[in-house]
Amino acid sequence: MYPEPDQYGFTYPYPQPPAPPPALGPSGYGAARRRRRVALATAGTLLVAAASVGVAFSLDGAQTVSGVGSAVSALPAIDRQGLPDNDDNGTNGGTGTNGGTGTNGGTGATSTGTATAAQSVGVVDINTVLGYQHAKAAGTGMVLTSSGEILTNNHVVEGSTSISVTVVSTGRTYTATVVGTDATDDVAVIQLNGASGLQTARTGDSSTVTVSAAVTGVGNAGGTGGTPSAATGQVIALNQQLTATDETGQNAEQLTGMIEINAPIEAGDSGGPLYDSSNKIIGMDTAAATRRGVTTAAYAIPVNKALSIAAQIEAGQSSSTIHLGYPGFMGVSVADSTQGALIQSVVAGGPADQAGLAAGDVITAVDGKSITSSSGLKAALTNDKSGQQISVSWTDANGATHHGTVTLISGPAD
Repeated sequence: MYPEPDQYGFTYPYPQPPAPPPALGPSGYGAARRRRRVALATAGTLLVAAASVGVAFSLDGAQTVSGVGSAVSALPAIDRQGLPDNDDNGTNGGTGTNGGTGTNGGTGATSTGTATAAQSVGVVDINTVLGYQHAKAAGTGMVLTSSGEILTNNHVVEGSTSISVTVVSTGRTYTATVVGTDATDDVAVIQLNGASGLQTARTGDSSTVTVSAAVTGVGNAGGTGGTPSAATGQVIALNQQLTATDETGQNAEQLTGMIEINAPIEAGDSGGPLYDSSNKIIGMDTAAATRRGVTTAAYAIPVNKALSIAAQIEAGQSSSTIHLGYPGFMGVSVADSTQGALIQSVVAGGPADQAGLAAGDVITAVDGKSITSSSGLKAALTNDKSGQQISVSWTDANGATHHGTVTLISGPAD
């Protein structure tokens, strides 16, 4: 069974409230990422923040190994401003914006069924293992090339230590590696190992999309695999901007230029195609808003934008937002402190552990650059890769100062 709610607040039917995830332990990461966006790698995700239980959720449908834990997502929950609330009085709160063109309402009927053979071409199911969090995740993707490059959401693969992809039309399963990610825009490209001759997804032109146009969101709803689900509805707004925060209102991130639809998209649909009435892909399903467990709106990245980012990744063009391959891995979880980045947990046998760092230590500098927060540590190490050596300064729980060298290894996807 899949938990409720997941990172963006998308709920999936669950017979009873999920048990709380285990606390972080000294050996690694016992909690999955809805409860806590655990820091995995010094060159990757380092922020530690409680995730929101707000109204708009990602669609990855992740679960812990035991099946009763939390879901996983790359971004915090979408802020509640302008979105249907999850309580009984329907009020909205928060500080985000929900702008753009179009009206927030839609008049067409919505429904959920199964995808046609034509809608299944170029669609893949993605299953990931998040080994450092003892969790699993499931999502959807689209075949970009016959040799197996796949477009999906960043949050579908973020934190993954292994990726398995099944091509829906053939049933064949492949392992996959990350080509590159853009966490800011929630886009990722992965490569199937040993794939050839695949049928590619049929993409259209998202610049031609209009309000009230009929759409169908296709994907791996519920993470169950098999014939993809098909959720039908209408476009109800264009160019939407969604402010994403954690439940404390901090670590804000934004998704911009989104297509808003009223189709009942479900957990597991992340990274799946949004088709127009001609069965051409005009968007990539990414987030949804719910009220009392019912989808009230969903959001898709325009396919033109997603393909443009994918092209940069495929060309090997890194940037401030696009990261290629896998980040360097230090093996710590960190939180803010008044002195720097407080280590909450260290992976046993990992680079930090081998260098002598321990839970309770505070990292104060990296390569001579002062570190004043967990986000500062992430920024200082964003471009570091496996095999790179970094100098680290830290203060232990007794106030003593230490200096050492940490040799990074390849970490989970960021």
